[in-house]
Amino acid sequence: MITNTKPIVRFVALDAVLIAAACLIPAASHLFALPLYMLNPMLALLLAGMLIGRDWRNSLVLAVLLPATSCLLVGMPSAAKMVCMMAELSVVATLFGILSKQWKVLPTILLAIVGGKVVYYLLKAVVVAPAVLVTTSWTVQLLAVLLWGGLFALLYSRRK
Repeated sequence: MITNTKPIVRFVALDAVLIAAACLIPAASHLFALPLYMLNPMLALLLAGMLIGRDWRNSLVLAVLLPATSCLLVGMPSAAKMVCMMAELSVVATLFGILSKQWKVLPTILLAIVGGKVVYYLLKAVVVAPAVLVTTSWTVQLLAVLLWGGLFALLYSRRK
């Protein structure tokens, strides 16, 4: 039986590039002395994977691999935050995958991102500690959500 391996090779290559980028973000943050984590770069990488790959299952793989690989290879995020981030990104990918069939792109991605944030903070309160629940201001987080959601919606709509 002959199978077409092009899609698999494409997803593996895409995932490898995005995982490498996830591992380089902490180094870039230190090199340029910029708190890049405030812009939620893992979310940006997941959204890039969702845009390029357009496969819900691969988005779930990325949701787990991006934080896990970065944690294991670079030490950022911490193991506790890694679990929270994996859940957050999985919720984003799942909600978008389910809701995008019925809703317009912008409200869908914004709802998915906010849903992911809710799960992240609920888990962080349990896993990390309520004392350090919010380290990035709500204003910066709102701006990041609007930036990534708006950019994603624009690029997603142009690809159709």
